[in-house]
Amino acid sequence: MSENGSVNNNSEEEEFMDTQEAPRNIEQEAEDAKNTGNTYYKQKDYFKAINFYTNAINLMPDKAAYYGNRAAAYMMVNNFSSALDDSVRSVEKDPNFFKGGLRMIKCYIALGNLTAASRALQDLKSRDPNNSTSYASETTNINRLRDLEATADKDMSKNDYRRVVYVLDRALEMAPACVSYKTKRAECLALLGRYNEAQEAANDMLRQHSLNAGALYVKGLCLFYQDHLDKARQHFLQVLRVDPDHSKARLAVKDVKELENTKQKGNAAFTSGNNEEALKLYRAALLICPNNKLTNAKLHANLAAVYMKLKNYDDAVKECTAALKLDDGYIKAYVRRIVCYQELEQHEEAVRDAEKLHKMEHSRESKQRLRDANIKLKMSKRKDYYKMLGCSKSATEDEIKKAYKKAALKHHPDRHSHGTDEEKAEAEKKFKEIGEAYSILSDPNKKMRYDNGEDLDDPTGGMHDVDPTQIFQTFFGGGGHGPHQQFFSGGFPHGGGRGGNHGFTFSFG
Repeated sequence: MSENGSVNNNSEEEEFMDTQEAPRNIEQEAEDAKNTGNTYYKQKDYFKAINFYTNAINLMPDKAAYYGNRAAAYMMVNNFSSALDDSVRSVEKDPNFFKGGLRMIKCYIALGNLTAASRALQDLKSRDPNNSTSYASETTNINRLRDLEATADKDMSKNDYRRVVYVLDRALEMAPACVSYKTKRAECLALLGRYNEAQEAANDMLRQHSLNAGALYVKGLCLFYQDHLDKARQHFLQVLRVDPDHSKARLAVKDVKELENTKQKGNAAFTSGNNEEALKLYRAALLICPNNKLTNAKLHANLAAVYMKLKNYDDAVKECTAALKLDDGYIKAYVRRIVCYQELEQHEEAVRDAEKLHKMEHSRESKQRLRDANIKLKMSKRKDYYKMLGCSKSATEDEIKKAYKKAALKHHPDRHSHGTDEEKAEAEKKFKEIGEAYSILSDPNKKMRYDNGEDLDDPTGGMHDVDPTQIFQTFFGGGGHGPHQQFFSGGFPHGGGRGGNHGFTFSFG
């Protein structure tokens, strides 16, 4: 307002004009954002570059080059899906944008979509036929990947999973974002028993896409092959919820159910004493999934338990060995094989297993098991008094007496008095061994020490000199008038005749 009270319109208009923003140069702002993005790109700070390229696109959404630049940055951080989207948009904005078309092909290859890559390549050739050298490497990569895919499929059909992993590693060098390659590789790692690597690969895929059916299937497969059947079933069912047409998951659910049911029926048959049925069921369970090593190792160990119950220790050893071939750290299989070896008197093998087991466990139980195995090995190298008498190690006192009587009468030297010198010597040797055996096993204290593996040939209780004649006479009543006298004087084929010598004639060396 002026001094005389009138309004100064010119002054207000000038003030309004001073506060009004200058017109924006959107195109220049977009270029500035792009240039800043280029600077960060050159500095390899690709995420900041992506932010500035995005700003440029927001300002000028029809500029093909901006999409191309952002696609290049996405490719550098292995985000090939976003890079593909931007490459496609750049070509849509400008069909003659060669870099956009080339990046589209590169992204398709990186994602393993060879059909789309080939189609995009043909399209680019038709639009720019004179620039074939620029996409020569893409042509080579497409052909190379097709060859690797064919090789992997062939190796997969032969169950050569190690070779498949090798081939897919080569393929992933050219197609690092191919989900199908990653899924098949992870599946093969699981089939090879490399469960940690397989699960890690599956988790990497799930971090990018939490409902990746292939990755969920691989995790279920790892659980299945590690004998976590219930958790495996849950994963396979989740796969089917994501992808109802996933044939491998559907088959896996069926296998888990069949394996669980067959194994449980086998366990029930074994518990009820129906051993033949248990053998049949465990064998059937082994056929359900040959690749399930840990579960099948347990099934072999179960078969061994049945054979042990049937006292068929040879077949039990075979089953334990089969279990350990599938799972070399399976403690129960080692324990059962040790028992079987001892029953078969293969004590050196039992000691070897006990030593391996103790190295694995380092427990008091494994230490005691090794000690017992060594004692039994030592005992096996001594004279087997039970075997000499022809009785079992669990024989009672009466059974030992009966066994001695039978063996002594069979091998008494008088019974072989008309044999050859060799036959006589053998009979004398046998008779002496029988007497020695009976002198130990008929004495409770000596028998206990012998059974405990103590050395009886020591100064405190050795068996240096045994008189088998005295033992025989004592057993049969002593003197020349006991039951043995009548036995040898009455119809003994080679003993003294009725009018002959009624005593005993021994000629021990």
